[in-house]
Amino acid sequence: MSTYLSQVWQLLRNYVRGTRLEEMPKTTSPETEAVLPLEKSIKEPDKSVKFAQDDLQEYLYSPRLQKSLEKWSIPKSGLTSKIDDQTLGTLPSGLSFRVCDRQMHEEIYDLLGNGAMKPEIVSQVMELVVTGKKIRSELLFWRLEDFYHRWCQGEFIDGAPDDNLPQKKRLKLAAQNIAIGLRQVDIYTGLNVLILLLELHRYAQEQDELKQKITFYPSAQPDTDNFFTSQLLRIINYSDALEIGNFSSIVGQFLKGGNFQSAYLGDANLTGADFSGADLSLAYLGDANLTGVNFSGANLSGANLGDANLSGANLSGANLSGADLSSTNLSGANLSCANLSRADLNRADLSSTNLSRADLNHADLNRADLSSTNLSHADLSNAILFGANLSEANLSSVSFSYADLCRADLSGADLSHAILNGTNLSDTILFSTNLSDAILVAADLSYAKLNGAKLNNARLNGAMFLGADLSGVDLSRVILNEADLSGVILNDADLSGADLTDAILFGTDLSYANLNSANLSGSNLSGAILNGADLSHSNLSYAILGGADLSDANLQEMTWGKKQQWEGVRGLDTAVNVPEALREELGLN
Repeated sequence: MSTYLSQVWQLLRNYVRGTRLEEMPKTTSPETEAVLPLEKSIKEPDKSVKFAQDDLQEYLYSPRLQKSLEKWSIPKSGLTSKIDDQTLGTLPSGLSFRVCDRQMHEEIYDLLGNGAMKPEIVSQVMELVVTGKKIRSELLFWRLEDFYHRWCQGEFIDGAPDDNLPQKKRLKLAAQNIAIGLRQVDIYTGLNVLILLLELHRYAQEQDELKQKITFYPSAQPDTDNFFTSQLLRIINYSDALEIGNFSSIVGQFLKGGNFQSAYLGDANLTGADFSGADLSLAYLGDANLTGVNFSGANLSGANLGDANLSGANLSGANLSGADLSSTNLSGANLSCANLSRADLNRADLSSTNLSRADLNHADLNRADLSSTNLSHADLSNAILFGANLSEANLSSVSFSYADLCRADLSGADLSHAILNGTNLSDTILFSTNLSDAILVAADLSYAKLNGAKLNNARLNGAMFLGADLSGVDLSRVILNEADLSGVILNDADLSGADLTDAILFGTDLSYANLNSANLSGSNLSGAILNGADLSHSNLSYAILGGADLSDANLQEMTWGKKQQWEGVRGLDTAVNVPEALREELGLN
């Protein structure tokens, strides 16, 4: 048994040194083979042994990395005051460290060149950085950032053959029978350093004393000479040369809270990445694949996302004010509580999108697809929605005040309790649209298609209905005082209890309409067609009735004015339930 234990200990020592596990002697005891069949693990690895090795690697890797991070952040003695006086996030000039740059770069490749760091390792390392007293986080950041910029410029992979750090690491791994390409070593190393920098930045931005010292720009800091920065895009493309989506799968979850202002990321593949809380203001993401990306709480103000694929993305609470989202695919995305004021959503696909409580004030949604979208409580005042598709959308309690919805399709949409003051709804399709309790004061509904629409309890005072078809529409208890309904088709419409005081109903077709208990006082009904209409309990005092047709109308308990003008009114002789007092006044007895 002692022989077996010594063999296991030798294996562990070899493993820690990074050497290849040597095959155990074949002359092992039966009980040794039963406990750890190492011969089998060489030729045909046993899964349980592999898991044990992986666990061992993680267990040993974190302390090794911790010690290296400590060493890299230790300056030479006598320079502490110079560091403490440094306020800007740059490495003090003339500062030197116990571990020189060359040695640190080699150690970085040796430690981080094997593969992508697992999230749990990153978490352990950051915990050590935060709690460890030996690691100066700002010094560590400055040194890693310096390495990162050199790596981005290809300094290490372009090095001479006898001084090429990725090649040295690759040869070391090859000596252990680990096959890995030169680019893989370089990419894994650089991405792992990028992850550490992103995590250091995120931590520092929560600490007042470190905010100014640790500020990281993965795509380089924009300046007046170079508005856009393309450094990160080159890294993404370099990483994805190994496999499409490689960058997102390795770094994607660590991008949250990062600085990406003015970054050029056109056509980038960032599927599933986590940019929550990140700053992407003025960034260019045109034609990028952003499927399922988490942008919740991110700053995308002024960003260009034209033609990008954002289907299924989470943009809840994001700032997209002034952003270019023209022709963007946002189908199924979550934009609840997002700020889209003055955003360009021209021809964007917003079908089945959640835009509840979003701010779309002055947004351009010209011909956008918003079918089946949830826009409840959203602010679309002054928005441009010319020809937009809003069919079956949830628009309850939406503010469309002074918005342009001309020729838009709102069929089947729920606009209950919506605010549409001064809204342009001319030539709009409103078939079976629910506008109950909506406020449409001074709205323009000229030539709108309202067949089957529900407008009960709606406020339409001052609204314009020129040429609109409202036949059979439910307008019960609606407020239409001072509304212009000239020439409108309202036959068979339900206007019971409606307020039509001072409304213009010149030449309006109200045949067989239900006007029971409607208030028509002061309205202009000149030439109106009211044959067969139910005017029982209605109020027509001071209404202008010249040329109106009341044949077969029901006038039961109707109210009229003492000085009412009845000259030119037609059909009174066939009207039913004419009040006795009126019959006497008109000499119909």
